[in-house]
Amino acid sequence: MRPRPLIALTLSRIGSVTHLANRANYADALHAAGADTVELLPGDRLPTRFDALCLTGGGDIDPARYGAPREAPTADVDEGRDAFELDLIERALAAAVPVLGICRGFQLLNVHFGGSLLQHVPGHASPPIVDHTITALVASRLARAVGEAAFEVNSSHHQAVTPATLAPGLVGTARVGDLVEAFEHELHPWLVGVQWHPERVSEADPAARGIFTAFVAAASREPAPTR
Repeated sequence: MRPRPLIALTLSRIGSVTHLANRANYADALHAAGADTVELLPGDRLPTRFDALCLTGGGDIDPARYGAPREAPTADVDEGRDAFELDLIERALAAAVPVLGICRGFQLLNVHFGGSLLQHVPGHASPPIVDHTITALVASRLARAVGEAAFEVNSSHHQAVTPATLAPGLVGTARVGDLVEAFEHELHPWLVGVQWHPERVSEADPAARGIFTAFVAAASREPAPTR
């Protein structure tokens, strides 16, 4: 039997409001998809190897990382976490392992590749959770994971990526109005970012579950099931 892939899973600092929820939701979704996880907090010693990297949600990224002044709505910035996760991205890219970025992780990938962020989008953060309907771009990695039918995603963020701020090399694969909701890298074997939180609904939602199934299959170097 092929061993379960090991996913490096980044988390908010212990004591932050998102730490416990992140740990349970993300770890459960990845374990259910067939992976083991090593959970990493800012400053932790990096594992000698990992088969894939999952970048999770949390506070805002320091706007200095993309050359912008900090606007008033930007909050909960953790410069240490920014630096730690950007280093992890470099290591993952050098090793050509799969990368999945969710919410903050989606935004950090965009910043890493030279993009920037819209620092505040009214009406997109919780509470309450806002649902949007999206359709994945045909033939994209996202479409292969979730199918080509429209599906609902949750919105729990106040910063965003737009077509104008999308980094070079990233291809938008889903949108809500003028906002990019998902992207993939045009050259990397498997690098996907999603702005919503599939881990919150992966047990009940086939589309959310499909994202983790495809990610773990890529980490296992196995063909992913298609929908």
